[in-house]
Amino acid sequence: MDTPDAAVLAWQEGGEPRQARWRSESGWPVPKRVQLADDQLPADLAYRLASEGTALLWRGDFQNARQLLQALGRRLDRAGRKPAAAPATPAERFYRHRQAQGRRARVLGMLVIEVEGDHGIALRRAPDLREACAEAWGPPDGQPCVVALRELVGLVGAHEWRKKGVEIPALGPPPANRIHPHYGVFSPVRGEYLDLVAKAALPADTSLAWDIGTGTGVIAAVLARRGIERVVATDLNPRALACARDNIGRLKLAGRVEIVEADLFPPGTAPLVVCNPPWLPGKPGTLLEQAVYDPDSRMLRGFVAGLRERLAPGGQGWLVLSDLAEHLGLRTRDELLALFAAGGLGVIERLDVRPRHPKASDADDPLAMARSREITSLWRLAPL
Repeated sequence: MDTPDAAVLAWQEGGEPRQARWRSESGWPVPKRVQLADDQLPADLAYRLASEGTALLWRGDFQNARQLLQALGRRLDRAGRKPAAAPATPAERFYRHRQAQGRRARVLGMLVIEVEGDHGIALRRAPDLREACAEAWGPPDGQPCVVALRELVGLVGAHEWRKKGVEIPALGPPPANRIHPHYGVFSPVRGEYLDLVAKAALPADTSLAWDIGTGTGVIAAVLARRGIERVVATDLNPRALACARDNIGRLKLAGRVEIVEADLFPPGTAPLVVCNPPWLPGKPGTLLEQAVYDPDSRMLRGFVAGLRERLAPGGQGWLVLSDLAEHLGLRTRDELLALFAAGGLGVIERLDVRPRHPKASDADDPLAMARSREITSLWRLAPL
């Protein structure tokens, strides 16, 4: 059956019309066709329907729905192993990989769950996800919604990360060195770039620093722990602002770190301005990809172009950036250096580190060739 409204998912059940708000953090459009599904649905048929764009509204056992989601993933993996013409360039390999990721997300996103107006789930063996839903979506408003099971699983994972936190050695010894990422805010699991922030030579004036695009607030916290007297951390994402305030409060740094809503720079100047923009130029396809992909390198370009006039006399800017984009053919080193020159900036020093995350040494990763050569750098910049 077709769904008439872009804001709701509509279906027939028990001979009656039904509808509920469609919720997609990734911005996927409401499916045009809906079919009720339960434990009797064969995985092969579910895969065919989902591949054709039919939403499978689950009415069976919740744990069986999770098993079906895994079965759909295995079928997608098998389909992805079919031989295809080898891409001619790293950039083509990357774009093909992103297309495959996008198709995977669309197909898996067709298995959907109805969530009640109190964030409860009225399915057999359904866990109580009300706390996790409230963290991600806010307090229940009494209105039911339909959401992809895959998104619900991610929401639960984010809830667990938020409870447990991520240990950050650059913040000092435990237990006062944990960052608690919120749903929709990128977790600082790649700690090597924070090691660079922790060891780079500070400017002579340590009275003030800015952390541009703070996310979880981790860089602002590292700077404060290093002895910067006052740190102003900016972001535009409301979830990031709430997350950063939470973490700064947990670390007992609220008196030294101010969280400000701003598009890049706050007013005034500072002797140290730090930015860790998304590392790859491109359009984000999901909520978390906003921390990975920078459309047309907007944030990188904006930071470099505006840095000179935002630096106090004798000040410096720190740009934390991976060269993965260079190995993927998405940006050249000459283009990056040209941005510095156009911004009237020179390089004082470049600190490098190799990534330690598992994908860096995973030979089966589609981007293994580029990841194996990746280096993350902290560029210390100053006006020419």
